[in-house]
Amino acid sequence: MPTTIHLWTPGLFDFKGGIQTYSSFLLEGLQAVLPGATLRVFTLHDAPATLPTVSPASVSYHTTGHVPARLRTAAFAAQTSRAALSDRPDLIITTHVNLTPVAHALKRWANLPYWGVAHGFEAWEVAKPQVRRGMAGADKILSVSGFTCDRIRQSQALQNLGILPNTFDSHRFQVAPKPLHLLKRYGLRPEQPVILTVNRLAAGEPFHSYDQILAALPTIQTALPQVHYLIVGKGDDRPRLERLIADRHLQDCVTLAGFVADEELPDHYALCDVFAMPSQLEGFGIVYLEAMACGRPVLAGLDGGQDALKQGELGALVDPEDVAAIADHLVQILTGTYSNPLMYQPQALRQRAIEAFGQQAFQRCLAAHLSEQIVPGMARQNQADQLRPA
Repeated sequence: MPTTIHLWTPGLFDFKGGIQTYSSFLLEGLQAVLPGATLRVFTLHDAPATLPTVSPASVSYHTTGHVPARLRTAAFAAQTSRAALSDRPDLIITTHVNLTPVAHALKRWANLPYWGVAHGFEAWEVAKPQVRRGMAGADKILSVSGFTCDRIRQSQALQNLGILPNTFDSHRFQVAPKPLHLLKRYGLRPEQPVILTVNRLAAGEPFHSYDQILAALPTIQTALPQVHYLIVGKGDDRPRLERLIADRHLQDCVTLAGFVADEELPDHYALCDVFAMPSQLEGFGIVYLEAMACGRPVLAGLDGGQDALKQGELGALVDPEDVAAIADHLVQILTGTYSNPLMYQPQALRQRAIEAFGQQAFQRCLAAHLSEQIVPGMARQNQADQLRPA
């Protein structure tokens, strides 16, 4: 009898944040690893008009995005519960821990197995008791990084933890020269050193990596007077950020690019000489992988970025609260004196990132987890078929 998987996600099509991107790759991975399976995808927020009009016969999409916001969560719970009790899927996978309470209830009522995916701070410190119970009752909580896994273990003492790291589209992100149209758009010269951060500008977050780079910028300018800092992202923190830049008289060397469409992201990575996001709050950070796939050196903090950079093998790690260290690391990277030679070998850096975190690596890891949950040997055989040379 064919395997049936239900995939529950906040969304796939209306908005492309980190969780949505991960969910899309997970869906692709399930189709690759379990080609004979029936996959029913339930999205909480997507508008019906954004759902695919054409999809494989084995994949169907359902959404509650048309329901008024105040009723949407209840509608989603009703929709997924009805479908699960009717189908009795072999596995329910929720790509946000806030969706686990409904899956937990279904496991108690109907003995339906479920997994949850934990990305970052939303799973580190969980206040809602129903979400804590949902995480504890899962057959498995898949963390996107060892860092997130450790934080959950410390805060909740869970034993049902595994790791399924982020992946990325290596075809979209390639090594390329600095794009002339972006040099013109931002008034930059080809030889001018450029630092890039791609991050949401969220006022409510207690720590902002771009604040730390702005604080380090005067020191960096001492060594590299022409350095320019480009921040890509939108959000409600922009007014405060604009005031901060003006107060520090950094208007001439900082550009707030705002929202950049997905198709323009590869060119923005190609524009920079270093991608820097020394964060405290990243569960992993797909942007690190995208930058490395473009052959650009990366500076990350001591959070999930450690996993993305393989504990410093692929890039530079720094204490995100140490402004002097951030300045020193960025000067070293931009002057070619940082101690990791891989960061100056664009094609080799790209290849290492693909080997560690490309979609084939993601699907191998997914297959290993599935082989423990569903029909024994099924995922392992699919994995072997997938990796067999043509």
